[in-house]
Amino acid sequence: MKRNRLAFTLVELLVVIAIIGVLVGLLLPAVQAAREAARRMSCSNNFKQIGLGIHNYHSAYKNMPVHGCGTYRTRGGQGHDLWDGQNDQNSINMRGSFLIALLPFIEQQALWEQVSNPLAVNADGSPKSPPWQAMGPGPARANYGPWVTENPTYRCPSDPGRGLPALGRTNYAACMGDSSIMTRDAAINVDETNSGNSNGQVNATLPYSDNESRQAERSRKVHRGAFVLCKQMKFRDILDGLANTIVAGEIATDLGDFDARTSLPRNDNYSDRAASGRDRCFRDPAWNQQHVDPERPQFWVAAAQAGINPTEGRGYRWHDCYPTFSQMHTILSPNSAMCSGGRGWNDSVLPPSSRHQGGVHVLMADGAVKFVTDSIEAGNKNHPQVSYSNNPPSAAGAASFYGLWGALGTRASKEVISEEF
Repeated sequence: MKRNRLAFTLVELLVVIAIIGVLVGLLLPAVQAAREAARRMSCSNNFKQIGLGIHNYHSAYKNMPVHGCGTYRTRGGQGHDLWDGQNDQNSINMRGSFLIALLPFIEQQALWEQVSNPLAVNADGSPKSPPWQAMGPGPARANYGPWVTENPTYRCPSDPGRGLPALGRTNYAACMGDSSIMTRDAAINVDETNSGNSNGQVNATLPYSDNESRQAERSRKVHRGAFVLCKQMKFRDILDGLANTIVAGEIATDLGDFDARTSLPRNDNYSDRAASGRDRCFRDPAWNQQHVDPERPQFWVAAAQAGINPTEGRGYRWHDCYPTFSQMHTILSPNSAMCSGGRGWNDSVLPPSSRHQGGVHVLMADGAVKFVTDSIEAGNKNHPQVSYSNNPPSAAGAASFYGLWGALGTRASKEVISEEF
């Protein structure tokens, strides 16, 4: 009499397991791609919310949020100095980024209330007496709660960066145009009543040392982006058209892995710091790309890594207006290696970057979010930058040297954007 078989044989079981393994292997890349597509869409939505916040802010105050805002302190009769105050106990010293003013316009009223009022508590919950000053202390103060707060709207879900040595991170940076010259400096302009000063604020009591007309001329030449440090910029200043001008770009935050897109070498041989090589990044924006590792072309060579300051990574302070933390330029194409000024506050060539495949998101002045590929037409990457001091000096409003990419970053160069990007 035959007995019915009630189980698989070992061979049959191994065949089934092998088939399941093959199916998982085939499906896993598709699942990963679907997850990244969802993260990329979420990142785009965050940027869209920031764009709507900028428009709502402009509607309320008739100008865009100021990049380089907050309280300031004077420097012994010499006026205001943005270089001071990184660890100031009492004042942010006008180092605040445009993202601070946006808080109430992106449904972050609670965080805005903490920043805009005296705060009597430290980040660890202990009481603070006297309270922190309204608009916060120096941007490096890790015991001030708002500065270490991670705001989901300011973070790209594809970016894994978390925790120290960063404070609260941002993946979205202000566009300063197609010249990095003096983007660390406040607006060098004068107001209508001839009582301006070197930080762009209308305050006749603050002295300025340089000739007014010379200051204004310098600013017109090099401050070409939608944002100018410490200056109230309006949509009417964007003469090239809101749909043709980038106001902000995506940046990857530093992971401490010596990524050439997110960390700045400060050794003399690999930055602008050497006395014999000052302004190397001005003369050749792509100069530092020769120092990436040929075997790992996204990372600096070992000798350059040795001089990197671990606390000055890209996007490490959402609230700090200085170049490394929340600025980007349309000089080198997206995801290119940065050209290092040496420190977080030095003039550096800072392309946008991302953890997405093949490009970055940018926010246009009309509120649209575009995905720009790494291969966008970017002119001559070795051409010296627009500056007030080169020979011959650049003309104010000159066309960008960096092709379509550079033209998208300038606000008033009368360049017609005639192609899709």
